[in-house]
Amino acid sequence: MSFSIRQLKYFTAVAELGRISQAAVQLNISQSAVTTAVRELEDTLNQQLIARHSHGVELTDAGRRFLSHAYNVLAAVDDALRMPDNEATVEGTLTLAASYTVLGYFLPHHLQRFAQRHPKVEVKVHEVVREGIEEGLVTERYDMGVLLTSNAVLHELTLETFFGSQRRLWVPAKHPMLEKADVTLADIAAEPYIMLTVDEAAATTLKYWSSTPYLPSIRLRTSSVEAVRSMVANGQGVTILSDMVYRPWSLEGKRIETINLKDSVPSMNIGLGWKHGRDHSPAMQAFRDYFRQLFLDPISGRAVKARP
Repeated sequence: MSFSIRQLKYFTAVAELGRISQAAVQLNISQSAVTTAVRELEDTLNQQLIARHSHGVELTDAGRRFLSHAYNVLAAVDDALRMPDNEATVEGTLTLAASYTVLGYFLPHHLQRFAQRHPKVEVKVHEVVREGIEEGLVTERYDMGVLLTSNAVLHELTLETFFGSQRRLWVPAKHPMLEKADVTLADIAAEPYIMLTVDEAAATTLKYWSSTPYLPSIRLRTSSVEAVRSMVANGQGVTILSDMVYRPWSLEGKRIETINLKDSVPSMNIGLGWKHGRDHSPAMQAFRDYFRQLFLDPISGRAVKARP
């Protein structure tokens, strides 16, 4: 059994974007090349990794399990290729601010990898709401923020977006919408909706709903992702949340399925922020370089989005 880095790269792009066409655009290759690479990977593993629908693709159970392995392999290759001789000489203190979602579902793994690369950098992390992160960056209370860049508003900040997590519909197992060829916000408006409120999730949700004639029928508002997961799994409603916080099982062991939406729903973008014009300390530059290297070619094939 063998597979290539190229196949892993193409597979992770499809998994993140939910559409082969979008993955091809991002990777700057043909759709057929992406399709062939994923099928070769499935043949090698003898398992179906993605399920193809008219409105995109979804990861199968095997695909979700394999995705974490693919990330680990790509990260290990990235570490091997991008290890300057002087990495361990970077010293200093880095004060980070991170929001609840980022700290809970994205950052810990990267902190561990960064510490391995730069053992002489002391990283101090503070959990802060988005407004506090932005204010703290402007006043230089924090060196950098790891935040949902799609929510940031202050123009005194420089933002770099490295990672986009697609939002999909969450439904309980055997929900009727799993049988539909296309699912729209109009379909969801007829269902009880479980609204997550943490990290401005409610405001983001209502923003993309506001461009339609429909509104979600909210049964519950909660700041707890686990409460949302449990309510959906127990058939008390549906929700739209990002893949980054998705888990296929509730605490009770009940199944949660995801559906790609026909309507356009923005991804949840994650990246770095700092005060515009601020000189970077060696620790700040090392932390920024870590993410730029991880999410840029040649391994990942992704592009950084910056906003001065």
